Amino acid sequence: MRLLLVEDDPMIGAGVQRALRDEGYTVDWVHDGVAAELAIAGNPYAVVLLDLGLPRRDGISLLEQLRSAGNTIPVLIMTARDAVADRIRGLDAGADDYLVKPFDLDELSARVRALQRRQRGTASPLISIGSLQIDPASHQVTLDAKPVRLAAREFALLCALAEQPGKPLSRAQLEERIYGWDQEVESNTIEVHIHALRRKLGAEWIRNLRGVGYYVPPQS
Repeated sequence: MRLLLVEDDPMIGAGVQRALRDEGYTVDWVHDGVAAELAIAGNPYAVVLLDLGLPRRDGISLLEQLRSAGNTIPVLIMTARDAVADRIRGLDAGADDYLVKPFDLDELSARVRALQRRQRGTASPLISIGSLQIDPASHQVTLDAKPVRLAAREFALLCALAEQPGKPLSRAQLEERIYGWDQEVESNTIEVHIHALRRKLGAEWIRNLRGVGYYVPPQS
């Protein structure tokens, strides 16, 4: 899952980016509100982690613009502003969650997963498609109740495809979802990961719609 971190403090930003990458997320990091606006306009982020006191454009202004334009991307505010009035303002501006600094990085990861569940429209912490189960918290996959070991990129790719079973995603869309700005992608990287998933899960789990993309078939 690809996240956008909007944080102007270099120490906090580096720590959060490193911790979330260790959890398997792809994290792009910008340092001001204008850069965040441009990044959101051009990339398919799953969640935005938004500081409020930002250079060039503050977080509340950015959030209000996103919501007024109909953008429903989940936004988690991360800020040192802990007054009740600040929390109310942030939530009323359209934030989905509010976390006060300093915070525990494990809690941040859990809140990101909760926002992802809400975006999928489910309360279950697991992604279940027939006999295939994916646990985003533990990065574990089971098929027919048997564990399947996946590399980090394979897991991220499977999660992207499993979010909406039956909906094909092109190679470019998959690259955008699992790779960040600073990560070089070879021309056949997605195909290599798809081949590995088919080998480990079975070819019937990863289908190809010629000229469109790859998808996980829905299960009745």
